[in-house]
Amino acid sequence: MKFEVKYKPSYAMLVASLSQGETITAEAGAMTYMDSTIEVHTRAREKSLLGSLGLSIIGGQSFWVNDYTATKGPGDAAFVAAPVGDIERLDVAPGKGYVIQKSAYIASTPDINLDVKWEGFTKGIFGQGLFMLKATGNGPLFINTFGAIDAHTLQAGQTLIVDNFHLVGFSDTCNYKVTKFGGLKETLLSGEGLVTQITGPGNVYIQTKNLKEFTEWLWTVLGPKVRNTHAR
Repeated sequence: MKFEVKYKPSYAMLVASLSQGETITAEAGAMTYMDSTIEVHTRAREKSLLGSLGLSIIGGQSFWVNDYTATKGPGDAAFVAAPVGDIERLDVAPGKGYVIQKSAYIASTPDINLDVKWEGFTKGIFGQGLFMLKATGNGPLFINTFGAIDAHTLQAGQTLIVDNFHLVGFSDTCNYKVTKFGGLKETLLSGEGLVTQITGPGNVYIQTKNLKEFTEWLWTVLGPKVRNTHAR
């Protein structure tokens, strides 16, 4: 299977070129186009103790995925994410997995397992609206971000503190701890006020833009116009 990420870094699109019989799995709704040689089957991603419906409500996103299989010959399938930003390929291997934001997942090959039973998701320890998946197995995993991807390689014992809404993912070889940011004043003034202390060895991926802050800024622009319209 061949992959190409086009239009980096701001308007990235993943194009997967499938040989006959090959399959790629992608987030529901991510497909932009595909050749007629490809068949699509929709399925629920692995259910956790909460069930797919419960996870969908908690995470704010679909927990359905589509399997794209080249059944009638070779063909291309292309995928994008809603936020304006980049797509990055992570190579997963035995002993080399990743913890990623659920919203960052865009596609993967069939041998990648996305663990929704992992406590980082089911317990919501990363904060409201931010839930993580643990990706293990063998093959390429594609993530998308809001804004550009800022990658950091941590040595053993080296620690990076990341705002949770900028956190995209990190190697599962890293240790992590979710804490409040600063003291009471900083917590009250910094939104949710949660950060993750990530300690190497491993890689950390950060997005340069914060979707939560962007939507709040957008409302400051649109809110007065909406209220004025309803007041008439």
